[in-house]
Amino acid sequence: MATPAYTRLQVDERRRQLLEQATQLFATHGYDELSMAKIAREAGVSKPLLYHYFPNKRELFEAVLGQAAEEHLARVRTDESLPPAEQLTSALSSFLTWIDGNKGAYEKLMRSAGIPEVRELIDRVREDTAQQILRGIVPDGPPPPKVRAAVRGWLWYMDGVNMDWVLEGDLTKDDVHGLLVGSLLGDLTAAGFDVAALFQG
Repeated sequence: MATPAYTRLQVDERRRQLLEQATQLFATHGYDELSMAKIAREAGVSKPLLYHYFPNKRELFEAVLGQAAEEHLARVRTDESLPPAEQLTSALSSFLTWIDGNKGAYEKLMRSAGIPEVRELIDRVREDTAQQILRGIVPDGPPPPKVRAAVRGWLWYMDGVNMDWVLEGDLTKDDVHGLLVGSLLGDLTAAGFDVAALFQG
């Protein structure tokens, strides 16, 4: 006998609510500060119920990151008919706007990156982002090794600049945007890439 539709909706809604509450907790406390018991207590649910939906903290955090990654991709999605440079600057602006409104959550995420199991998940998101950028600037790929290295290195550099912005508080969003765009163009130039091509539709 088929499961009633309303029952399935209730299950999906409960999982969504738990994921939303866990996202807020991870943003406030960080990965290493939370246990499944604390998450259940703060979310106002029993531990058995939380374990029913998420067998362990890693899987719960992975679900949180997966949802965040989907939201990030939607946030930075651009008009592919625009020149690559315009797509990049638009996507970067959207990302920085999110950080500007969620500095505490961004800091917690970066500080949690020292934990091995979390590092693996963040590295995966960073590599997906690198491949997205490379497909945009070298659509006929594969990219030259120096260009590939420049883009990957720039993403690590971006995290450092963004953390400085969040922690020091003496740069504007426009300062950070200009610094990041300029550094990427400089890296690509040093890698032998014709950056003028990025401004052509």
